Amino acid sequence: MTNEKTAVNTTYFSIVGNIVLALIKGIVGYFGNSYALIADAIESTADVFSSILVLLGIKYANRPPDKNHPYGHGRAETLMTFVVVGFLIVSATIIALESIDNIRTPHALPKPYTLIVLGVIILWKELSYRFVMKKSKETHSSSLKADAWHHRSDAITSVAAFIGISIALILGKGYEAADDWAALLASFFILYNSYLIFRPALSEIMDEHVYDDLIDEIRKVASGVQGITGTEKCFIRKAGMKYHIELHAMVKGDISVREGHDLAHLLQDALKADIPELGHVLIHIEPQEIATP
Repeated sequence: MTNEKTAVNTTYFSIVGNIVLALIKGIVGYFGNSYALIADAIESTADVFSSILVLLGIKYANRPPDKNHPYGHGRAETLMTFVVVGFLIVSATIIALESIDNIRTPHALPKPYTLIVLGVIILWKELSYRFVMKKSKETHSSSLKADAWHHRSDAITSVAAFIGISIALILGKGYEAADDWAALLASFFILYNSYLIFRPALSEIMDEHVYDDLIDEIRKVASGVQGITGTEKCFIRKAGMKYHIELHAMVKGDISVREGHDLAHLLQDALKADIPELGHVLIHIEPQEIATP
């Protein structure tokens, strides 16, 4: 299965899961007198829309290069990650404001059965986080990573709700707002997770150098190509699920231009065969005698 297909199927998994959970949380939260669960439902609803955006971003990012986009459309996925972060921030703000309003408004204690529902939700969301994060690493997808953190933030808000409801039920009258405080605390966790998603995406779109392991792998492959005597500069930029590279390769200085050209293509083919996630590969040939050590 291709990286694109894996990413798309994983996103469908997130969308369906979040729709089901948003309905369960909203219904149980309303009838169980728990705003923390209702806040969870709000976040899950936002997650549905953000997952749809992730899906659209992945599909657009994997369009082939064209005249106006010679390096492809991969950066669309990174831009969509910023939109997902925006959804998280909006969700956290809504939850915080509603929590403060509910803290000020007297209301009944949450129902005990809300704890059972929350326990199941916490387990499901943590498993979902691990599954989607695994797929994001397999496909090198930044937007899938953002989607995974949506699941983790959802699990965190559910844990906060579980603690808040437990306090309210154990301590009884006078502690009805405990789960509202829990929802407020969860909103800060969501904001922190937003930063954890935003920072790598910013690094990607600014072409920050964070690919030392990949460079080592590229040099290792190059060293196995007969006729390539060494490598010098290696620049990498990530766009979507592909890594575009520029590599300076050293060859003997007394060979012909044609031989150097053929070696460049041989190296290019070897890199793409051994490292499938590479996109555009530019090889610059350096004569060994004048190459920088």
